[in-house]
Amino acid sequence: MSLESSTAGVVPAVTDPRAREVATFGAVHLEVTDLGRSTAFWQEIVGLAIRSEQPHEVQLGTVTDTLVTLHPGAETGFLNRHSGLYHLAIHPPTAADFARILLRMIRAGWEISPTDHIMSKAIYLLDPDGITIEITLETPERMLETILDDDVPYIIRRDGTRSNGREPLDIRRALDALPDDDTTIPVPVGTKIGHVHLYVGDLDAAYTFYKALGFNQAVWAPRYHFGDLGGGGAFNHRIAVNTWQGVNAPQSPAGTARMRNFTLHLDTTERLDHVLGTLSHPVTETENGFLLRDPSLNTLILSA
Repeated sequence: MSLESSTAGVVPAVTDPRAREVATFGAVHLEVTDLGRSTAFWQEIVGLAIRSEQPHEVQLGTVTDTLVTLHPGAETGFLNRHSGLYHLAIHPPTAADFARILLRMIRAGWEISPTDHIMSKAIYLLDPDGITIEITLETPERMLETILDDDVPYIIRRDGTRSNGREPLDIRRALDALPDDDTTIPVPVGTKIGHVHLYVGDLDAAYTFYKALGFNQAVWAPRYHFGDLGGGGAFNHRIAVNTWQGVNAPQSPAGTARMRNFTLHLDTTERLDHVLGTLSHPVTETENGFLLRDPSLNTLILSA
């Protein structure tokens, strides 16, 4: 979330360098079919550390922060044709940290899709239940702007050349950032949930809802039913929504592997009070913050 606004259709790579994030992500909560199997995935494949382990939940993240909380109880894997989580994105702080995760996944033989978005480098993969995960290294310095050409988004590199933003990642070059080949080192402090991408049933309703929270439109591509709601600093991508699972797609039902909720921490209580005062959706106060649901019933918790 940013105090800066962006022009729909053309998005510069770098906003005011003084811009700061006014909201950050807390833990993303996932409901899984096999708690032990999913815990092993996040620990051994992604590299998160176990912060708390109990029969009803496991918290994983860095030494200082919980990024993912797992809950048992799902009876089936991830179900398509529903609104819910498209992917959550783990953002390591440096190219070396990104490369270590990449090497860990290669050595484990886990199926991955390494992709170069120009404004970022990404590794896509599925967890054991079919939930999509993205590992993201932000590289806005390589991007000049995003443009829409006949409603199709393209990335313009710094040298002026055009990319569709979905090129294969140069794995060898990415691995060159590693100072060693130790894949037993867990993700460092500074690794964070950097963005969340959601399936929704109504793109306009979702856009209206998240804009009310303070997010600014960054990219809007009607042909792809894709809305990208801007973040802060240079990357300008914190929450994205799409209707790729179908217009009016219902929320993922209980008993399936899915996202239970995600958390947004606003930087001040004044900002939280302001946001809560502008919302027309029902809000429930909990011990962890204020729980609310977007128009597609994706659940989030707001706190300060």
